[in-house]
Amino acid sequence: MKKLSIFLLALTAFGYPAFAQPSPITVKKSDTRHGPEKGSLLIIGGNVGSQRDIWEKFTELAGGKDKAVLVVVTTASGDSAAYDKKGVEEVKRQTGIKNVSLFHTSDFKEANSEKFIAPLKNATAVYFEGGRQWRIADSYLNTLTHQAFIDLLNRGGVIAGSSAGASIMGSFLWRGDTKGAQILVGDHTQGLGFLKNSAIDQHLLVRNRQFDLVDFIRKAPDLIGIGLNEATAVLVQRDTLQVLGHSLVAIYDYNTITNNGEKHVVNGREDFTAANGPFFFLAAGQKYDLAKRQVIKEPRKPAATASNR
Repeated sequence: MKKLSIFLLALTAFGYPAFAQPSPITVKKSDTRHGPEKGSLLIIGGNVGSQRDIWEKFTELAGGKDKAVLVVVTTASGDSAAYDKKGVEEVKRQTGIKNVSLFHTSDFKEANSEKFIAPLKNATAVYFEGGRQWRIADSYLNTLTHQAFIDLLNRGGVIAGSSAGASIMGSFLWRGDTKGAQILVGDHTQGLGFLKNSAIDQHLLVRNRQFDLVDFIRKAPDLIGIGLNEATAVLVQRDTLQVLGHSLVAIYDYNTITNNGEKHVVNGREDFTAANGPFFFLAAGQKYDLAKRQVIKEPRKPAATASNR
């Protein structure tokens, strides 16, 4: 079982499906290491509530309240979500977007049909609700719907997701077992791969998960690990990641974990943008270069003087 898990991990790390099947997905060589070449990802750690900076950024990237065409994917919540519009109405209320539709199936064949993907053809934004990420994989992985999501990004659109909707964006599906989220590497290991070569965790600090990705990334050096606390998000455009929201985001990088990375000491003084440990935290406003695997240090603001205080 251990050998199988390592084999699956290696396949997924390089973007190959764990189990091959006929797929309409077009995989093109990319000049970005992790993020999309076009469009934006807004990856949320769960329980976003009324966190205004996250919702406002999503609405802006979607095209604004009046012009955005938003599709809310409810599949992770189970079959009852095909009829229960509470989640959709909540997203509509928080964003103010007028054109919002529910998108749901648990039928792989339906997801692989031209008729089903029609609402995505003109969409400017997709939002994945929370629930169980394996349900999303079962329904959409390697289907025409999956390709339609990618096409939306290539048109410059935005894909957002919270909790399970965050984890599904990675290439390796973390906590994807049907028996429970406590199983870290389970019976579903391939995500939709919008964030290439990655594994994404959520509800990080409130569920005491901050150490769970460490050993995994140690064994998979090509992957980047991202752990998001609740009401917190990362905006990814190309290979630049920026933190929004209430709390913290943890970054798991092989070089940091093995103590081979950049030492966070500058001119003999500790640099507090990151830490010398198995992971480090980023707070709201901080940026990270996913290609170079380093914190983007913003220029220091000049100190206040007596005249401008």
